[in-house]
Amino acid sequence: MVAKGNADVIILDDNFSTIVNVAKWGRAVYINIQKFVQFQLTVNVVALVINFVSACASGSAPLTAVQLLWVNMIMDTLGALALATEPPHEGLMKRPPVAKGESFITKVMWRNIIGQSIYQLIILVVLNFDGKQILRLSGSDATAVLNTVIFNSFVFFQVFNEINSRDMEKINVFKGMFDSWMFVGILVLTVAFQIIIVEFLGAFASTVPLSWQLWLLCILIGAGSMPIAAVINSLDPQLQVALKEYLVARGIGEHLTNYLLLHVQQDQHVNWLQKLKFMVAKS
Repeated sequence: MVAKGNADVIILDDNFSTIVNVAKWGRAVYINIQKFVQFQLTVNVVALVINFVSACASGSAPLTAVQLLWVNMIMDTLGALALATEPPHEGLMKRPPVAKGESFITKVMWRNIIGQSIYQLIILVVLNFDGKQILRLSGSDATAVLNTVIFNSFVFFQVFNEINSRDMEKINVFKGMFDSWMFVGILVLTVAFQIIIVEFLGAFASTVPLSWQLWLLCILIGAGSMPIAAVINSLDPQLQVALKEYLVARGIGEHLTNYLLLHVQQDQHVNWLQKLKFMVAKS
């Protein structure tokens, strides 16, 4: 009873597979929270910067308070439900345990946040300042149409980046996506609500209906975040190949090298490289 009272986790049966399931679900919850934080920070950084830059340069912000409220709903409510309910997969048990003093926001997360934020901000800034000329908008409603395009593109950035956030390190973010009906359902619901807001709630959300060409443009702009994520994530395999060639050339066995690169977290590669260089130098 004393041990039970002081324990952090209590296993209710004597089945060892339960311990594996507990560890798997614990890792899944931890990683799902990281996914959501990465997604949330990207949304906040982009929304803050684009409104701040536009307000300073032109005196008006492209995203209104109601639009930001809707974006926050996507981020805080629907985004949390979508990413936090992702089921665990077998690959979680191949990951090394999280060190006690390790930062919750990892270097991989910062890399993804910064990379996606830069891409989104470049597109939104260009649209904000040169959108009328690029899209050939004219007439009394040109500003309203442009602001709606910016808002719509921003939302689709987050829709596709939500898919990117499913896996912070791998290129194939679609693997297992349709196993989570909650995730797919929330994506569909988000897009459906976005269509309603833009096409039918203009007086409330400060939007105007868009042509199908502009809708397609917004979707393609948002989808551009996926190849950007693929390029960002492809940097790590290139680093692994370079490290493997270096270590093998320095006399470290190929099997040991493969094991280290497979089991060591990507943001620890540099530390391992330094340690192995020291070992080789001593030998």
